[in-house]
Amino acid sequence: MTSLIPVTTTRLGEHLPLLELLPDAQPFAWVRSGEGIVGWGVHATTTVSGPHRFADARHWWQKQLEGFAVTNTVHGNGTGPVLFSSFSFSPEDVSVLVIPKVIVGKKGDKSWITWIGSDPQPVLNSLAPMLPKLSVTWEIDAKSAEVWKSRVQTAIDRIAAQELEKVVLARDAEGTSQTPIDPRSILRTLALEYPSTWNFCVSGLVGATPELLLRLTKSMVTSRVLAGTISKTGDDERDLALAASLARSSKDLEEHEYAVRSVADAIEPFCTSINVPESPFVLHLANVMHLATDVTGALAETLAHVDAFTILEQLHPSAAVCGTPRPQAAKLISEIEAMSRGRYAGPVGWIDAAGDGELGIALRCGQIKGDSIRIFAGCGIVAGSNPDKELAESEAKFLPMRSALL
Repeated sequence: MTSLIPVTTTRLGEHLPLLELLPDAQPFAWVRSGEGIVGWGVHATTTVSGPHRFADARHWWQKQLEGFAVTNTVHGNGTGPVLFSSFSFSPEDVSVLVIPKVIVGKKGDKSWITWIGSDPQPVLNSLAPMLPKLSVTWEIDAKSAEVWKSRVQTAIDRIAAQELEKVVLARDAEGTSQTPIDPRSILRTLALEYPSTWNFCVSGLVGATPELLLRLTKSMVTSRVLAGTISKTGDDERDLALAASLARSSKDLEEHEYAVRSVADAIEPFCTSINVPESPFVLHLANVMHLATDVTGALAETLAHVDAFTILEQLHPSAAVCGTPRPQAAKLISEIEAMSRGRYAGPVGWIDAAGDGELGIALRCGQIKGDSIRIFAGCGIVAGSNPDKELAESEAKFLPMRSALL
């Protein structure tokens, strides 16, 4: 008989800066405003793909949990063993699942550490290592902007022909550094510049997403929907006027309504009640403003075995990253986008042993591969879209990663 592997969670007496603890260049992170969880080391990892990848991920996670003997004196979401998950946008691409050897978490006045194995509690070093300064050179393709605008126009024409109501089109950019790219320096920069976003890193996919796809905690479901964007100027008075225009924009309100409706429709079968605010608020980030709506719901107690995997399977892909209706939008993306999104625009975050968790949509991010990185940006296309404006919006969405790589 195979002996169980010990997993220990204990409270920490001091509050350490999470992103300063990471001891190597393969970190795991989900941090917002200094709270969240980080991890390092790999106890176990696997990949899943195909139409049943969420169910396959659940099955693998549950099999791993069966091999653990957990001692948890802290309790609550994110304590005990944790699975970091980064799912692909498309079923055909590869999703990555990792159980870190060490997890450190912070929420409110509570900090904790979890480690796997019979070794003593790991010693934490909050002295941030000096990281090499990044300097990334971006590939310049003069034709790529015009090609992408033509794809946007194709989408607008298809919407005018009433084939669909909305589609999200993405583009990418590739950069190369003279040294291997360390995601820890990117995480720290993003956390300073975009503290209200969720800073994440899973297996080389690193970024700062403003969009929470799913928080599941104590049978409460929350999803923050973003759709409708306008760039900031840096002039407070001017930006207030722009925020007001965004809140009145029929084009952006239409795009936002599709995204909110898709999330509400996805979680409704699992909930006894749902709260969808009548109108969105304007979320101010460092470089852009978004129309935002927080959709919340109470899980039905009569439904057995509803966990984060169950809800993700219904939520992804939402209209915020795919379009409306979803099948037609996904088909058009496959037809005209001309690139693989990989794990960009897929669910990213963590799931605990209870099946609760927090996962965002992998936006404002890049995929690191040695000394190179591929960054992404996407825009929602509706009937009132304009290719030049969508190109400008995509450039604004590249900015967080570009500036973190200077």
